[in-house]
Amino acid sequence: MAMMNTPVRRELIVRTGVALMLLIFASRAHAQVDPWEFEVYPYATEGPGVVELETDNAVVVNGHSQGGEGTSAGAFRSQGTWYNQYELTYGLTDRVEVAAYLNMAQGSGHGYWYAGSKYRLRGHLFDEDVLPVNLGWYLELEWHKTPQFDDNELELEMRPIIEKDFGRFSILLNPKFEKAVFVGPNKNKGFEFGYANAIYYRWMRYLSPGIEFYGGVGNIDDNDPIHEQQHYIFPVVWGAFSNGIEYNVGPGFGLTSGSDRVIVKFNVELEKYVGALFKPASSEGGWFF
Repeated sequence: MAMMNTPVRRELIVRTGVALMLLIFASRAHAQVDPWEFEVYPYATEGPGVVELETDNAVVVNGHSQGGEGTSAGAFRSQGTWYNQYELTYGLTDRVEVAAYLNMAQGSGHGYWYAGSKYRLRGHLFDEDVLPVNLGWYLELEWHKTPQFDDNELELEMRPIIEKDFGRFSILLNPKFEKAVFVGPNKNKGFEFGYANAIYYRWMRYLSPGIEFYGGVGNIDDNDPIHEQQHYIFPVVWGAFSNGIEYNVGPGFGLTSGSDRVIVKFNVELEKYVGALFKPASSEGGWFF
């Protein structure tokens, strides 16, 4: 068999090495925290006919230098990455809303990429304060661009939403249950568990403080070692202006070695009524729709 010349062999070695790196990083990824969505969902949903345009943004100021570590669940490293999510939400009824998301990312040294899409339904149960805590639900289907940003192409995410007010304080709990479905290396594995929680203080309409918590432990029946888990705390300021614009901004700090060290988030949303498809339910209507 004829010997390959040196340039051809060098190119083959480089291509093989890159392919192996992608496989290794993908197998090491821990899909615990969604860096496109540092947001805690409340009990309340958009009213019927209301459209909300939102952009969620985060930049990893001090992260990891290898793919599959920190907020990176794929081959691209987290250090220096900008995560941009664009969301369109529409209030179907006074209890249910529907949304679609576009995920983009500016990876360090990789340019601006399309990273995936999401589609979700969210709603709340019963009228406010009927129960000791206000309850809601969240169902989302996520598609990821692989292997650059995740090793699972399709995932299902479910959240119960729990909210309770204590005077000017509000406590929000979003436990997350996520599973790879239909395709990908983890489709036969069980659910992963994570969380997005917050404590907010209502000071002024346009300026209020809060603390948000995000993290995950890996598979419910096989938790990741603590040093591979991700856990973050975000001191934030948030508020709403009279023109319908709302914001939430703050730095996040990783609490484990598996977390990125510093992330900065900045979320902005705009609401506008465009017209309802369904009539509002009466005060004596059902508890779900």
